[in-house]
Amino acid sequence: MPGVIVAGLWGLLGGSALLIGAAIAYVVELPQRVVAAVMAIGAGVLISAVAFELMDEAYARGGFDSTALGFLGGAAVYTGANILVSRSGGSHRKRSGSNPEQSQAQASDSAGLAIAVGALLDGIPESVVIGVSLLHGTGVSLVTVAAVFLSNVPEGLSSVAGMKKAGRTAAYIFGVWGGIAIASGIAAALGYVTLAGASPDLIAATTAVAAGAILAMLVDTMIPEATEETHEFSGLIAVAGFLIAFVLSKLAS
Repeated sequence: MPGVIVAGLWGLLGGSALLIGAAIAYVVELPQRVVAAVMAIGAGVLISAVAFELMDEAYARGGFDSTALGFLGGAAVYTGANILVSRSGGSHRKRSGSNPEQSQAQASDSAGLAIAVGALLDGIPESVVIGVSLLHGTGVSLVTVAAVFLSNVPEGLSSVAGMKKAGRTAAYIFGVWGGIAIASGIAAALGYVTLAGASPDLIAATTAVAAGAILAMLVDTMIPEATEETHEFSGLIAVAGFLIAFVLSKLAS
């Protein structure tokens, strides 16, 4: 199977977690602590992926300069875009606390678009890295795919209840998340195609950009929201997620 299709399918798998989370939340109302626990596990997995997969790989390919510039640049771009999305009504797209439904239902008509843009903002850098990981010739990074998947589940879970309260139909809800899942697959395929044959410095910078954006997202959204509901257990749950990803990375190496 051509590499670009493989990359697209892996990216689609990571993005499909949005649909899975949305489907679960549409059928049953999960306790917020469960959603927050999933978020804490995802945070631990993502931290491990950033440290042992993305930054290590970026440094090995491009050294300190490309890695540092990409890392800081990714965080800066994410932060700026996140501010715009939050001010447009998408600030609660990863909420796991007690008021996400009320916040989303009372948002303006542009909130749905803001939530979708926010999900793309979170997911596109991650998906590009999935595609780039296949360029090594050793197969996809399972840790990165697992990290993307686990970070997307609570996003789908926490947003659907608010969308339903705002009167959104099932076709709208699953159309939004399905479209973003497809966009994740396309982003992974594009990452594979556009960076094939690129210089090591460019690949290193691209990988580090994703790492910086992911770490900024973790500190801005996932970790605070996980802690809000799981309280003193959030650290332990995140450590368990980190350990799972660490073991996977060593088994895959």
